[in-house]
Amino acid sequence: MITLSDLYHVMTAMVPLYVAMILAYGSVKWWKIFSAEQCSGINRFVALFAVPLLSFHFIASNNPYEMNLRFIAADTLQKIIVLVVLTIWSNVSKRGCLEWTITLFSISTLPNTLVMGIPLLKGMYGDLSGSLMVQIVVLQCIIWYTLMLFMFEYRAARMLISEQFPDTAATIVSIHVDSDVMSLDGRHPLETEAQIKEDGKLHVTVRKSNASRSDIFSRRSQGLSSTTPRPSNLTNAEIYSLQSSRNPTPRGSSFNHTDFYSMMAAGRSSNFGPNDVYALSASRGPTPRPSNYDDDSSKPRYHYPAPNPGIFSPTASRNATKKPNAPPPPQPQPLPKPDDPNKDLHMFVWSSSASPVSDVFAGHEYDHKELKLTVSPGKGEGNTNNRDGTQEEYLEKDEFSFGNRGIENNNQHEGDKVGNANPKTMPPASVMTRLILIMVWRKLIRNPNTYSSLIGLTWSLVSFRWNVQMPAIIAKSISILSDAGLGMAMFSLGLFMALQPRIIACGNSVAAFSMAVRFLTGPAVMAAASIAVGLKGVLLHVAIVQAALPQGIVPFVFAKEYNVHPDILSTGVIFGMLIALPITLVYYILLGL
Repeated sequence: MITLSDLYHVMTAMVPLYVAMILAYGSVKWWKIFSAEQCSGINRFVALFAVPLLSFHFIASNNPYEMNLRFIAADTLQKIIVLVVLTIWSNVSKRGCLEWTITLFSISTLPNTLVMGIPLLKGMYGDLSGSLMVQIVVLQCIIWYTLMLFMFEYRAARMLISEQFPDTAATIVSIHVDSDVMSLDGRHPLETEAQIKEDGKLHVTVRKSNASRSDIFSRRSQGLSSTTPRPSNLTNAEIYSLQSSRNPTPRGSSFNHTDFYSMMAAGRSSNFGPNDVYALSASRGPTPRPSNYDDDSSKPRYHYPAPNPGIFSPTASRNATKKPNAPPPPQPQPLPKPDDPNKDLHMFVWSSSASPVSDVFAGHEYDHKELKLTVSPGKGEGNTNNRDGTQEEYLEKDEFSFGNRGIENNNQHEGDKVGNANPKTMPPASVMTRLILIMVWRKLIRNPNTYSSLIGLTWSLVSFRWNVQMPAIIAKSISILSDAGLGMAMFSLGLFMALQPRIIACGNSVAAFSMAVRFLTGPAVMAAASIAVGLKGVLLHVAIVQAALPQGIVPFVFAKEYNVHPDILSTGVIFGMLIALPITLVYYILLGL
C-alpha cells in the first residue's frame, strides 16, 4: 500500500529536477537572461561534459557482476517484440514505412532513463531500482542507440542510391565514402561519382559537394557563419510555387546513365558557370548537377524541367557561347533574414564540426523551401541543335530531377514520399552492410557518450573483479562535474522548451497518438514481456514504471539530425516531460494497491 510518506519521497526526488527546468525556462521566456547563442553554449557543455561524465559515474559505480539477467531479458524482449511487429507492419501494410517504424520504435521503447529514470525510481523503490536503471542505460547506449543509428543510416543510404542509381544500383560492387563525410543524413550536400573500372563493374564514390566546400570556405574567409543566409542568383525564371518540404537534401551525381548503358567509363564534362548555381539559405539546399546537354544558344537560359515530378535544378547549357552584346549576368539578391532571433539551440549536440549556432540540433528550424521552376523555351537560331524526342535528351534532362524517381507516390503523405522509396534494385547486401557499418562507426566515434559508456563499463568490470579503487584525485575530478549532470541536463531541457514556438509542434491529434504510444503501449508491452520472463513483485513494478517514463532525448537528437519526424519527438520530449510525473505517480499508486 502506497503511503503519504512514500509519495513525499518521490516528490523529494523529482521536484528539484523540475525546479531546474522551470528556472531555465523562465530565464529565457520571462526574464530574457540568456540569448540563443548562450543557450547553445550551455547545451554544448551539457552534451560534451555533464551528461557523459554523469553516465560514466553511474556505470562505473554499478557492479556488472550482479546484473539482473531477467530484468535485462524483459527489457530486451520488449524492444524485440515492438521492432518485429513494426517491421512486419511496414512490409505488409500500405501505410507502413521505415520512417514510422523508426519513430514508433523510439517513442514506445526508449525512455529518458538516465535523467528522469534513476532519481524517480530510486525515490519510489529504493537503491535497487537505481542499479536496474543503470543496467538499462548501459544497454541503451551500447546496443539500442547503435541500432537506431543503423536504421537511420540505412534509410539515408537507400534514398541516396535510389535517387542516383534507380535502374543500375544492382550492378554496384563497391561504395567508397570519403573520410570527411561523417554521415549520409543530408545535412551537407553530397555528390556521387561512378566509374566502370578494369573489372567492368560499377564502383561508386560518395563525397561532399565541391560547391558546398567552396561556398563554406568562401563564407568562412569572409567571417560569416555557415548558417548565415546566402544571396541567391535565381533570376529570369518564374517561381510558381513555394511549399514546405520534408524531403531529404538532393545529392548531385556525376553518373551518366547513357554512358553506362554504352559501357563507356569516361564521363562528359560540364561548362555550367557560377551564375547558374542558385543558393538557398539552408545548408540542406539542393546542389545543381553538371549538364551534358549541348546547346549553342547565344542567350543564357536553363534546361527544361524533366518530365517526371520532382525539384528541377536550372543550370546553364553546355558550350553556350557569349556574344559581346549578351546581357550581363543577374546580380545576387539577398534573401530576407529570418525574424526569429532564437533560432539556434543545441540539444545535447556532440558533433565537433557543428557551429556553436548551427541548426543541426536546433529546437526548431526554419521551414526549408522547395523551389519548383518553370521556364519558357528560348527561340531563335541557337535552338537548331535541340534533339527533341531522342532518348539521349530525355536521359540528360532526367539527370536534373532530384529524387522521386522509382518512388510510388500513391497513398503516401507528402512528407513521406521520398522516405518510402521502393527502388527496383539495390546493391548487394554485402555492399550495403559495409557502407552502413562504416557510417555508423564514424558517428559513434564522434559521440562522447560512446566513450563514457564503454570506459565506465570497462572500469566497473576491473574495479569489482579485483576490488580496485579509483584514485581520489580522478574520482573527485569526475564527480565535480557529474554531480551537476542531472541539474544541468534538466536546465538544458528548460532552455530547449523556452525556445520552442509551440510545446505541441506536431499537432494535437498526432501528439495524442504519440503520448498514447509512449505512456500506454510501451508499458503494456513491457508488462507482457516481464510476465513472460517471470518477473514478479517489485521487479515487475519497476519494469512497468520505467517503461512509462517520458521520451528519451537522444532519439530526438537523431530524429532532428536525419529529419525523420523531429516535431513528433520534440513534442514527446517537451510535453512528455510535463505530464510524466503525474502519469508515473498513477502507475506507482495503481501497482501498489
